[in-house]
Amino acid sequence: MAGITAYGAYVPRYRLGAETDGWDSPGQRSIANFDEDSVSMAVAAGIDCLKGRDRDAIDGLLFASTTPPYAEKQCASIIAMALDLRRDIFTADITDVLRAGTTALKSALDSVAAGSAKQVLVVASDNRQGAPKGEAERNSGDGAVAFIVSDEEIIAEQAGAYTITENMMDTWRSAGDRFVRSWEDRFAVEEGLERIMGDAVSGFLEKEGLSVKDVSKLALYSPDARRHGQLARHLGFQPEQVQDPLFGRMGNTGAAFPLMLLAAALEEGSPDQLLLTVSYGDGSDVLGFRTTANIGQGASGLGVSGYLDSGQVLYSYETYAKWRDVWLTDSSSRRPQAQSPSVTALWRESDQNIKFHGAVCNQCGYVQYPPQQVCVECQARDDSTPIRLSDKLGTIFTYSLDYLAGTVDTPLAVVVVDFEPGGRVLCMMTDRETSEVKIGLQVEMSFRKLRVVNGIHNYYWKAVPLRGGG
Repeated sequence: MAGITAYGAYVPRYRLGAETDGWDSPGQRSIANFDEDSVSMAVAAGIDCLKGRDRDAIDGLLFASTTPPYAEKQCASIIAMALDLRRDIFTADITDVLRAGTTALKSALDSVAAGSAKQVLVVASDNRQGAPKGEAERNSGDGAVAFIVSDEEIIAEQAGAYTITENMMDTWRSAGDRFVRSWEDRFAVEEGLERIMGDAVSGFLEKEGLSVKDVSKLALYSPDARRHGQLARHLGFQPEQVQDPLFGRMGNTGAAFPLMLLAAALEEGSPDQLLLTVSYGDGSDVLGFRTTANIGQGASGLGVSGYLDSGQVLYSYETYAKWRDVWLTDSSSRRPQAQSPSVTALWRESDQNIKFHGAVCNQCGYVQYPPQQVCVECQARDDSTPIRLSDKLGTIFTYSLDYLAGTVDTPLAVVVVDFEPGGRVLCMMTDRETSEVKIGLQVEMSFRKLRVVNGIHNYYWKAVPLRGGG
């Protein structure tokens, strides 16, 4: 029987909240930093899920998002390379609909059940944008979640599935639109959410011979907290059966939302519980899972709760607006526009820049980044082994703060990081307050976007303060 073997998540460090000047909303919502997008968050969730696990055992990767950075280029291939997965795996992007996350998870379950793959990594990530100060912006959140689907060491085995597909124009975003659009509220709720999700849940229960009282936790999609309560009651579930939707702490994370709630339910789960995750978008997917005695072995990273507990409220909405380039223009830069990166160089240096591989000298054990032909320690030539540094902890050896760089995140923090297994890198530091940057600070690496020029999204690794105490 196919099921979930492991899970992980990622919630950005920063939040908009009651303390944010100019936000004027009591609840919090997670926000991606200026150098984060759905791909970088997917990599972070994948790392959280893969901690302590054999990456060479992964046979496929499915990436689900409504906000992929490319319209014509596979993002799953970028994520697979950043996670240092095998080259001979299948990858796919599943996008353009809010239920893409559950569609990807069901596809992985079907692949494992059919025997075409033994382990599939499913990653869902979104950073949808609503109009400034509008309802969609207040209720949305940014985040990602990852699952390993397998038929071995299962913590939650598949317990049925049911899908409804229906063309419904209630929420949409056309090509070129920056913000999510929606139709009249009553129509969207009564003819969309309540009717379609009601039919999907009742169809699942009838198909599997179950009743509402058999469900231990319901991970339910909803655009906001008020509708979430209404939907749960409309479907006949009691409050104790409903997984906390995390409105006021995180917000609706789009295609990742019902799966992040499922991950949160798994964090709190006990053996022999029936969990339902219900998505919505041009129909509805209902996936059932029965927890096993292995339930406590599925997470080795921070997970949803760990990342939520290690957040920080942003001091100003103006900063967030500048990150999103919503209605502010930064005129502080006096430097020329960035040049288009060389596609040839990006390809040639992908091992050191995307996989973040250094090299260990086979003669003396010295670690170098970037890899060199000659070991600077013992001068051995062409005798080294690649080492992945992206998942290694480090400490700041020295740093500088550049107030004249004209970057979005002033001052630009540039740090020299010494890694625990050896090796040193010069890189930018992000997700930091200026007061935090100091010699000896423990950091981890995070896959981030450097810039976008000529439609090319140039990614690299940056240092960030260690989240959640390690």
